Amino acid sequence: MICILLVAGHGTVLETQIKNDDTGLYSHLAGVPKALLPGIGGKKILDFWWETVNMRQLFTEVYLVTNADKYKYYERWATANDFPVENVVNDGSTTLADRLGAVADLELVIRSRKLQDDIMVIAGDMLCADQNFDIAQVIRFFRSEPGELIIYYELEESEKSSSRGIVEVCRDTHRITRFLEKPQEGLTSSRLASVVFYCIQRVTLSDLSDFLNLQPQATDRSLGRFWEWLINEKRLDVFGMKLPTGFQLIGQVGLSDYTRWLTHYSTKQQDTPAKPITCRSFARVGLMGNPSDGFNGKTIAMSICNFWAEVTLVESQTLVLVPHPLNDPTEFGSLQDLFCISRKEGYLGGLRLLQATCKKFYQFCSKQGIALTKQNFTLKYDTNIPRQVGLAGSSAIVSATLKCLMKFYNITDDDLPKSIRANFILNVETEELFITAGLQDRVVQVYEGLVYMDFSKKLMEEQGYGEPLVVEAMKTFAELTDQARTALQDKDWRRLAQLMDQNFELRRSVYTDECLGPGNLKMVQLARQFGSAVKLPGSGGAVVGLCLDEARLVRLVEMRQAFQEAGCVFCVITPYDPVGRR
Repeated sequence: MICILLVAGHGTVLETQIKNDDTGLYSHLAGVPKALLPGIGGKKILDFWWETVNMRQLFTEVYLVTNADKYKYYERWATANDFPVENVVNDGSTTLADRLGAVADLELVIRSRKLQDDIMVIAGDMLCADQNFDIAQVIRFFRSEPGELIIYYELEESEKSSSRGIVEVCRDTHRITRFLEKPQEGLTSSRLASVVFYCIQRVTLSDLSDFLNLQPQATDRSLGRFWEWLINEKRLDVFGMKLPTGFQLIGQVGLSDYTRWLTHYSTKQQDTPAKPITCRSFARVGLMGNPSDGFNGKTIAMSICNFWAEVTLVESQTLVLVPHPLNDPTEFGSLQDLFCISRKEGYLGGLRLLQATCKKFYQFCSKQGIALTKQNFTLKYDTNIPRQVGLAGSSAIVSATLKCLMKFYNITDDDLPKSIRANFILNVETEELFITAGLQDRVVQVYEGLVYMDFSKKLMEEQGYGEPLVVEAMKTFAELTDQARTALQDKDWRRLAQLMDQNFELRRSVYTDECLGPGNLKMVQLARQFGSAVKLPGSGGAVVGLCLDEARLVRLVEMRQAFQEAGCVFCVITPYDPVGRR
């Protein structure tokens, strides 16, 4: 692949304003081309792009196209930065009036150097908010799609869509369905802006000449107009990849634009490393319908704030996953200590959940056309969710980790919607770690609060199997869940209690006492002795009850004592409401 950096623009507005600035703060920049102005951290804007593409394993050659007016500046820059001077191409223009146009500049270097490879085109005078994204990830995505590639970003609130080339992208195929060059307000609802950052297949290079023959005026030879023609008229397959960062100084800009965005991006970069990102996900209890979520049924579950998993992400030089001192022990008091801990808690802590989530996150972003920065981080976690009691402790760690990664890499709800997020978390456990997992846990932890879930019948219909007894039971679970939903809406707590008991008895009839185990049955029996409705909140190991007795405070004290004497932990759970209601 060949990389071409375009820096042939005539920044007349910016240069004039720098020259005429009365403060004297910018007098040393008079005559300096835009790409060689100081960027974030004082580094020249072009220096950043050269560092990004100066990778021999990715590009056989890198060319830079400039004009006759600024050629000497770039020749000196090339000598100082180990850029091959013979690869600096001069388009011969000296003023904005006699410019060739960006497409003509691109075609010039391809024709004059007889290039016959795929090319990457980048405007070397763009200011980029995050100067450390993975260029190899962009190339891999380009290779995976049968067409050209456009990089786009989401406009910041202060930016108008009428100032950019706007793309409309199919979420499923990543195909650019429409390109609008600086559209009028209201013509599209898209806020996805194309920048001069493209990959073009070698077979498409001849289209540059065809386009130029149709556009004799330099004002019409912009790359935005080229993509409009290629996508909207020629109907070529062009795909989009999102960079979750900002781009500025595109086209003709003034001194106020330069200083404003330079300050804006520099401030954002200074703030990011100093602020750890901490996210929580809560345990969940199944109130009704479980375990029918695994059989295309319906469930109601709620998140509770008593128990949680918390993950903290801090930017760091290398990527580090920190073992939890209790859940991922690596030091033991003795061999007997190791034996006792391993026998009781097993070998698998939470560290594998962090690692699997990170791996799956990178895989997801690559597949979905989202280019991540090469920032590294340190992840650590903590949790007070008891193991093996059906409160979704593993998925809570995965969910909290995913929240941190999304914030760190600026991945929005549009990039990873909640509906997809729940499946993502499930796949981390089932596909990466082979953990047997139900469907409802992740849905509740993503949406939070009290959630009614109606699961698809598609899987059962496609596979065409299921024992008649189980299928009928799952239908009944669904009916109980709908009734429980009505009871919750009507605040009919007695009816809800009756339904919870029915839910357990139905599960008992399908799975048998032997399968449920004496421990679970003992807890159910204890709760019922004190007049409480009771059922399993998950796969087993705990029960959830609803006590409505008039003297329930006394009953709760007595029930707590009975459970404690039986060797169980008794806890009054507190529902979690994400909007703050109780």
